[in-house]
Formats: sequence, C-alpha cells, structure tokens
Amino acid sequence: MDTMRDRFIATTSRLLDEDPRLALVLAEISRDGFERAERAHPHRVVNVGIREQLLVGAGAGMALTGLRPIVHTFASFLVERPFEQVKLDFGHQGVGGVLVSAGASYDWPAGGFTHMAPGDVALLDTLDGWTVHVPGHPDEAEALLREAAAGDDRVYVRLSLQSNERARPVGGAGGFTTVREGKSGVVIAVGPMLDNVLAAAEGLDTTVLYATTVRPFDADGLRRAVGHQPAADVVIVEPYLAGTSTAAANDALAALPHRILGLGVAREELRRYGQMDEHLTAHGLDPRGLRQRIGDFLGH
Repeated sequence: MDTMRDRFIATTSRLLDEDPRLALVLAEISRDGFERAERAHPHRVVNVGIREQLLVGAGAGMALTGLRPIVHTFASFLVERPFEQVKLDFGHQGVGGVLVSAGASYDWPAGGFTHMAPGDVALLDTLDGWTVHVPGHPDEAEALLREAAAGDDRVYVRLSLQSNERARPVGGAGGFTTVREGKSGVVIAVGPMLDNVLAAAEGLDTTVLYATTVRPFDADGLRRAVGHQPAADVVIVEPYLAGTSTAAANDALAALPHRILGLGVAREELRRYGQMDEHLTAHGLDPRGLRQRIGDFLGH
C-alpha cells in the first residue's frame, strides 16, 4: 500500500492538471515527487527552498490573487516554525488555503525533536476558522484532499506514515462515524489510531466513534453516541498531544454530567530516537497500553 504522502503527491499532481486555480508551494520537502508537475506548471508549482516563513507567506499571497494554494512540508516546519505567518497571512488577511503536512508526531524519529510535531493541532486550535483533517488511510487522505482543494476555506490536512488497515467513508459533513456500539462509555478514535483502539476495545461493551475531521468538532455526533444516559464517560484517543480535544468534548457535554479521558502523545520529550512503534508504545498508544488505560477508566 502506498503511504499518505505518496497519495498526496499523486493526487495533487493530477489536481494541478485539472484545475488552473490550484497552486502548490514547497520548501524542498517532497520536491522530487513533483518534478513532472513543476515542469508542466512552472508558474503554479513553486519551491521556495528551506524558508518556511516564506513558504506560508507565498501561499497566502497566491490566495490574495485568487489562486487556491496547497502548501506542504513537515508538520513542524508548516505549523510550528511559521506560526506567525499562518496566523496573520492566512487568518488575519481572511484568505483560504490548504496546508498539508507530513511527519506527524514522530514518523521519522531519527530526525530528532526538530522533525516531530505532536503539538500542531493544539497550536492551530488557538486560531479561528480552520478545518482540521486527520486521515487514517491513504484513500481517506485523497478524498479529504480533493474536498479541501475544491473549497475556499482554511484547511489543515495532517498526513502520517501510520495507517489503518482499511479506509472508511470520509468527507461531506465531516461528522464522526459509529464503528461499533456499546453500553459502557464512548471512545473516539482519531485517524490512524482506529485499528489500535479497536484492538484495545475487543471484548469491552463500548461505543467506538471514528474521527477524520476533528475541527470543527462533531458535538452533535458525540451527544448522539452518549444517548439518553444520565452521565457520560468519554475517551478521546488522538495521534498528537494528549488532551487536545478534551475542551471541545467538555463543551459538547456541558449539559450532562460527564468524565473525559484524553489519550495521546505525552508532553514529556522522549530523548531517544527509536522507531515509530516504540514511540507509540512509550506513549501508551499501542493496543496493550490503550486497553489498560481505557479499561481502568471505564471500570472494566
């Protein structure tokens, strides 16, 4: 199976051929994959070099001219390093664009902490008007990218090397999908966390919701999953900073007594490179770690 990043390159190359409104801005990362697109559309495929503030500023400038920019690099260089440009050049100026990241929280551990971005979604959450997609499969990444490219708003698409075994329907209203129903608690699995959550929840009488669009947060979907219970227990499993969506879930359930457990990447920095699976285990995001923490919280 190809990776989400492979699918992003192939899909974006086709979209550039199909839609003259689209432009692509790169900062060296993935440039090799876009060689044909760069030759075919030299005025709409621009590589600014390792200048991430310029990367975002150039994309916003293209948006001001009426183009629909797709801006791409590693998450740490796309959201964290040029955050002021994301905030001002896109948000303050009120223009739209599509930010597409690679690298996720720790896809390339050998790159060190400079190439890790567990806080990217939490950081974007401080800004108004951003849609945030976290696909869990290359097919989902393609569908969400195509939808984002056709729009006019501000969208962040977070790609990862971690992937679920099969794709599920995504897009449209962007609400949570019910994967299984139970009577004891609700677990929301975000993007590539779904397979591990399903393995962890095996034998537990819990509802599992699947989320590939986390902003806007599907408050109605969570309330429907909780149903008419007098109180609610909710676990949110995210592949980035733990607790990123707990405030949104709290707001959704403000009228109901509830408990929420936010699982994800810990704030503690792991200072050994390791491999991606070792980082998952260290943060308790493997099936065994999830089973223990979900089971303890729900009383199983």
